[in-house]
Amino acid sequence: MAADDLAARVGAAMFEGDVASRQTMGMELVSCSAGRAVMRMRIDERHLNGHRICHGGFIFTLADSTFAFACNSHNKVTVAAGCSIEFLKPGQLGDVLTCEGVEQVLQGRHGVYDMKVTNQRGEVVAMFRGKSAQIQGTVIPEA
Repeated sequence: MAADDLAARVGAAMFEGDVASRQTMGMELVSCSAGRAVMRMRIDERHLNGHRICHGGFIFTLADSTFAFACNSHNKVTVAAGCSIEFLKPGQLGDVLTCEGVEQVLQGRHGVYDMKVTNQRGEVVAMFRGKSAQIQGTVIPEA
């Protein structure tokens, strides 16, 4: 099976079981390919903090979820080993945030991934870098 086809199947299976991203947060998995993922989330009232801007934790969660899909795309169960985020612009009510995650390096069991969160105008809202660690198992059964 081609790497991108496998990644799409892995992404679909993970998203089906991802209650936090899908139901709690209202995220959408746009695409999942080998070493890459794109997710989207519209900022609504549940995402706002006391300043009436998107709570940073929700932006972080969008990036972290995208990271999870990108680093599990090879069908090896993979978890976060560390990450950091830089908040660059506030998210506003009604904004549509898109996060694109890209694998930078995958060596042995460890990888480094960069996530870029943008709004509907293409403005960068946040940058997130995650380090992954593969553990035992596969996301979906191997064919």
